[in-house]
Amino acid sequence: MHTWIKICGTTSLGDALASVEAGADALGLIFAPSKRQITVSGARQIIRELPPHVERIGVFLDAHPEEIRAVLDEVQLTGIQMHGSESSAQIYQQLPPVQRDSLFKIKAIIVRDSLEMPDVKSVDAWLLDSGAGSGKIFDWDLAKAKLKDRSRRIILAGGLTPENVGKALLTIRPWGVDVVTGVESEPGRKDHRKLNAFVSAVREAENEEAWEARQS
Repeated sequence: MHTWIKICGTTSLGDALASVEAGADALGLIFAPSKRQITVSGARQIIRELPPHVERIGVFLDAHPEEIRAVLDEVQLTGIQMHGSESSAQIYQQLPPVQRDSLFKIKAIIVRDSLEMPDVKSVDAWLLDSGAGSGKIFDWDLAKAKLKDRSRRIILAGGLTPENVGKALLTIRPWGVDVVTGVESEPGRKDHRKLNAFVSAVREAENEEAWEARQS
């Protein structure tokens, strides 16, 4: 099993290339107000230097469809992440058909004391988080109890670090993971040693999961 790894909150070309070298599958570019917010021109500068296999996910918070379309017209994104209370169905319906079909669409769910999984077909993956940029984990056992349907693509976020991501994978067994604060030296700047350690921890957990599967 290959766990999809997204390094989010990328703000510089150096950090982007370090993430790719570490083994990231995707980079997250935040267009919402944030300490890690990036401009359209900054995103274009990064994207034109990336290998084609690396996914470029634009992160939006409570954005209107026209705001997302305006960024898509300027930046060659491969996916969008809706991280607020915006309606994924409404955004899906108002995207041009070509973008609607080609973009990888992620909807964030903030997990607190409970977890309800909406039945919406306008997204390709659900991202479970403890809150925008909080750097805190949520109750993984709560998520595990709810996520029996493995047909859903679940991306785990919220407080992940090189030290705990292996346990998170073995507890929840998500399709993907998303990290921001756990690989930073300060908000908006990546610690390149932590990037490598995070990806290595994910791959080691995959090997352990494969071994457990063979023994069962």
